[in-house]
Amino acid sequence: MIQVFRNPSYRFIENRKWAYLLSAVVLAVCLGSLVAQGLRYDIDFTGGTLVQVRFDTAPSVADVRRGLARTGLGDAVIQEFGEAREFIIRVPLGAASSEEMGKRVEAALAQEPALGKVEVRRVEFVGPQVGRELQQQALYAVLAGLGGILLYIAIRFDIKGGVAAVAAVFHDVVVVLGALSLTHREFSLPVLAGILTIIGYSVNDTIVAYDRLRENRGKGMVKGKTFAQAMNDAVNQTLSRTVLTTVTTFFSA
Repeated sequence: MIQVFRNPSYRFIENRKWAYLLSAVVLAVCLGSLVAQGLRYDIDFTGGTLVQVRFDTAPSVADVRRGLARTGLGDAVIQEFGEAREFIIRVPLGAASSEEMGKRVEAALAQEPALGKVEVRRVEFVGPQVGRELQQQALYAVLAGLGGILLYIAIRFDIKGGVAAVAAVFHDVVVVLGALSLTHREFSLPVLAGILTIIGYSVNDTIVAYDRLRENRGKGMVKGKTFAQAMNDAVNQTLSRTVLTTVTTFFSA
């Protein structure tokens, strides 16, 4: 097994008060931003117009966005669709109808010399009712996941461990959502998938540390130690695994 750290003995738990303070400040800022300005939901959550276009030659996403910016649609979501010449453009819900929005998109793209001839192949309206349903499903998915985590860890380890894991998950999710709110990034379905992945990794790290603590108890390696000392040993013993997993996932992403 690869060991990034050789017999680490960092005092993570001993310095937890500083971590609590930092987390409290970050959480306060993130919660404040979420309350004050909320999140920017994309078309999947708010509704809007979906326009499918095709060009004679394969343009870049930057060229398409530059063309849309001529009519104030530079923030639209642009995705390749099937082949390099075809794109899906998602425009947020506005006062204009889907037909009018489709014409605006076509006119804006036709004015960009780098794009060449453009053909609008499909225009669809995604209603806000779909968005509300998706928001509810996202909330239910997160709550169901937290409930399952609490139940699993409470049965396998102890109830305090389950509460700690849920608190850690809450912390990680709020920080990510707060960062999205502070930077005015859109909350989309891929972002939701990313948040669910964060929940999985957060819980996984907690379970790995608790599992090592239980192994140490079985080997009699925690005699005469406080719970904080025993948990600090477990965190240090799994540190290489945590770092390698995180770095590998980072490069994959």
